[in-house]
Order: sequence, then structure tokens, then C-alpha cells
Amino acid sequence: MFSLTDRAPDAALVAGLAVNDEAATVAFVRRFEGPVFGLALSLTRDRGLAEDISQDVFLRAWKAAGTYDQRRGSVLTWLLTITRNRTIDLLRTRRPTPIDTEILEQLVATTLRTAGREDPGVPAAAEEAASRLAQLPRDQARAVILAVIGGNTAQQVADHEGIPLGTAKTRIRTGLRRLRAAMEVNHD
Repeated sequence: MFSLTDRAPDAALVAGLAVNDEAATVAFVRRFEGPVFGLALSLTRDRGLAEDISQDVFLRAWKAAGTYDQRRGSVLTWLLTITRNRTIDLLRTRRPTPIDTEILEQLVATTLRTAGREDPGVPAAAEEAASRLAQLPRDQARAVILAVIGGNTAQQVADHEGIPLGTAKTRIRTGLRRLRAAMEVNHD
């Protein structure tokens, strides 16, 4: 069953949202929940996180409804911009924080130096990974350790190693591919 609010123009729903009109709010969410959730899901590839983001987007839209200006764009564009920005913010906060440079250098040196030595305190999987890293060319192993273990972006790896960004990306990608291939061969 549709009410008059379900057929209302998008801007009228936002105006109703701004004054806490319950029917307008329900119609607003119903109309835009699919695109908002769809964008969040496509950016995160995580259904639960996309649901949380969607809920947050509608809360933010409700709080900002009084400032919406239809001359700047459609309601859908406004909502999808909020969705995109909120998703990017959340993904950034979930990215690992880079490790201090000095600690990272010790980690790189230790990993590459001790690979292949048996240590009862180290899990077998960690020993295997260290051993595989040591088999990579040193520049690729360093890039993989800096990116994966150190939590650095490709740009941070490039800056740390004093190499171009494209070279850092290639070293990381190639090193990870070689590690994956070596691990798959070992476990087949």
C-alpha cells in the first residue's frame, strides 16, 4: 500500500526528514536504502559493514537534512556522496597503522636473517612464511614485509626504500604472487 508520501518528490522527503515527519522519513529510507546499501557493499565487499554504513548514512542525512540544497545536486547524489565519504573514512580507520621505521627495519632484518632456523617458540606457519620470504629477491621481500607486516601503503614503501611508486607496487605485487605460488605448491 502506497501513501501520498511514497509518491512525493525527493526534495519533499528531505524537507519532511528535516522536520521529523515520520511518514516522510520512512518513505525516504525506503526509496534510497537500495542505492545506499549497494554502494556501501560494492566499496567494502562486507555485508555487515555495508549495513552499518547505510544506517550511519541515513542518520547523517537526517541530521543534515535542513542543509540540503537541491541546486547543488539530486537527493540521490547527495546521499551517495555521504555514503562514499563515510565508507572511505571507515576503511581508512581499519587500515593497519604503519610500524615505527626503526622497529620495522629490525623486523625486516630479523625475518630475513633467521629464516629457515627452527625455533620452538615460533609457529610452523610463521617459520614457513619467513623461509618463503627469504627465498624472494631481497628487494621484493623487503617490500612485502614493509607493506604486509608493517602496514605501509605502496607510497610509504616507495618513500622508505627511496624508489618510484610504480617500482614499489611491482615489488609488492610480484613478491606476494611468488609467495602465494610457493605456498600453493607446498600445500598441494
